[in-house]
Amino acid sequence: MENCLKFYIDGAWVEPSDPKPFDVINPANEQVIGQIMMGNKDDVNKAVAAAKRAFPSFSQTSVQERLELLDAIIAAYGARMDEVAETISAEMGAPMWLSKAAQAAMGIAHLTTVRGILETYAFEKQQGNTMIRKEPVGVCGLITPWNWPINQIACKVAPAIAAGCTMVLKPSEVAPLNAALWAEILDDAGVPAGVFNLVNGDGIEVGEVMSHHPDIDMMSFTGSTRAGVAVAKASADTVKRVAQELGGKSANIILDDADFNKAVAQGVQSCFMNSGQSCNAPTRMLVPAARHDEVVEIAKAAAEQVKVGDPNGEDTTIGPVVSEMQFEKIQTLIETAINEGTELVTGGLGKPDGLNAGYYVKPTIFANVTNDMTIAREEVFGPVLSILKYETEEEAIAIANDTVYGLSGYVQSGDIKHAADVASKMRTGNVHLNGAGADLAAPFGGYKQSGNGREWGEHGFEDFLETKAVLGYAAE
Repeated sequence: MENCLKFYIDGAWVEPSDPKPFDVINPANEQVIGQIMMGNKDDVNKAVAAAKRAFPSFSQTSVQERLELLDAIIAAYGARMDEVAETISAEMGAPMWLSKAAQAAMGIAHLTTVRGILETYAFEKQQGNTMIRKEPVGVCGLITPWNWPINQIACKVAPAIAAGCTMVLKPSEVAPLNAALWAEILDDAGVPAGVFNLVNGDGIEVGEVMSHHPDIDMMSFTGSTRAGVAVAKASADTVKRVAQELGGKSANIILDDADFNKAVAQGVQSCFMNSGQSCNAPTRMLVPAARHDEVVEIAKAAAEQVKVGDPNGEDTTIGPVVSEMQFEKIQTLIETAINEGTELVTGGLGKPDGLNAGYYVKPTIFANVTNDMTIAREEVFGPVLSILKYETEEEAIAIANDTVYGLSGYVQSGDIKHAADVASKMRTGNVHLNGAGADLAAPFGGYKQSGNGREWGEHGFEDFLETKAVLGYAAE
């Protein structure tokens, strides 16, 4: 897909009210690969009106009807998964292996997970003489990011449809072409007109209008904490539900009884995955002070195995970061870390040798970082790891929790009970023990300034439901 010059509203591709083209850039070579149109208030109003019209009938569909609809979407998505992977790789720079194995694959994974939940979910539960009912929340405004684009679209759209909601999606304008493919897939699957609507645009002209809109009942937002605050403030006037999955600065506590060779190398790989552009990346590695220098050697060797290059390259580990703006932000934070007196272990300023075009960042590790330094406080969103020392386990937990964020956490130990005990003291929405991967049935979301609400699994499904008490139900 090269262009998406229309919006998908009320089951049809329609012209924007005021055509404003916007170039989509391939971050691997800085070339324009397509165009979208940027929407405005009029386009949002049309999309919301369509969703509002569709809600009365769609909210009353049976579970069986929605299961059949999800089956059709799963089949249509499966038929175009390679195209989705290629599109994501081209517009946000993920290596093709990652785009296929994770970026595109997460779309089908969320769809099938939600389908399984819908099949067995109890929408009614009797409590004495009262029936507790779960009903769709209404018209939902969905705003999704560029770093895991289809993952974030699927984990909002799939439960919204399963719950019986209607919706308007604003994907990131930086990587929007995969969302247009998603709209085509839903159209092919026979999603009723008005249930799903797509309007491209930026946060001010489209996102803020959605957040303010009196006919949107819920905003589900994934992105920066700064933008999430703006969504919440704009939504407050109409007292709509706001679910946010925001920034992170996740700690990876390596306990003294861990296998250091394995734990440190895994920690480096996990931090650099997707070019470091994951909100739950383990960007702060906390290690026993006495073993700091040993960790630095292992981490340096692991970083030197990371091959930065063209996303289509056979042996590429990580591609570019998404945009020039992101590249410059990361460079500024690297420079700040150097100026604040950290130890630069590997990487640093500038692009890797031989990669002149494209927004490529050197895999970078800083050691002897203290938690008051900028590099330990701010979300970098690039392949940059900070190594911090601790004297006692209690200090490690205190450092891990000393952040405005609380999205994810990581603990490595030779004893799973020991790891779980430390995890219980971390103020964060999820904790990975000994390199455990994602669980799509588990809730994903954050404490503190990492957000409100949860996505994924049954918890994510329930975020799209309202609770009604019907009293006197069994009084006779």
